[in-house]
Amino acid sequence: MKHFNYFLSIFIIALCVNCFGQKSVDKKMPKDIYGFTVKDIKGNDVSLADYKGKVLLIVNVASKCGLTPQYEGLEALYQKYKDQGFVILAFPCNQFLEQEPGTNEEILDFCSVNYNVTFPLFDKIDVNGKKESPLYTYLKAKAPFTGYPEGYEAFAAQLDMIHQKTGSGFEKGNAIKWNFGKFLISKDGKTILRFEPMVSPEDMDADIQRLLAE
Repeated sequence: MKHFNYFLSIFIIALCVNCFGQKSVDKKMPKDIYGFTVKDIKGNDVSLADYKGKVLLIVNVASKCGLTPQYEGLEALYQKYKDQGFVILAFPCNQFLEQEPGTNEEILDFCSVNYNVTFPLFDKIDVNGKKESPLYTYLKAKAPFTGYPEGYEAFAAQLDMIHQKTGSGFEKGNAIKWNFGKFLISKDGKTILRFEPMVSPEDMDADIQRLLAE
């Protein structure tokens, strides 16, 4: 009985430490997306609270990717719905075969000249790993990876193979799988839908309309 009480005490202490530790971690993470502040592509601080009441599409982008032409579809969506309260927030990322190697100035110039991008662009960030943006830690926790969409098995297998060969580990868990992963967020920030990179901007039109109508 004495040994039982000893181990029970150890278990309770460990459980409490774990609980307090979890609360400590949670305190560091904003309770919703509007608690984050990020830097725009010119280095200015931007509070996501500025976008309360709008439908947001957050995308990690790259300039030298086979999916880079999605910029055209993204800009078309922005022009179609911006007056209804829709905003695209684009975050350049160089973690996928170094397909976004340029400076912020070069990225801004590329997007303007080649795709006439007018939606907000932000500072280059990591979306996976030890140095990932806290915003992406939050997004991945709220909208985990649930698998690739049907019809893209060959593309999905290629991505997984690349990650395995490079040793990135991005094929595992909730990691962002490639450039142009997307998170669609409702006006109140409570609904977050995740779309994998191969999903085209056009394929998101119905979901955007639905969230704008809510």
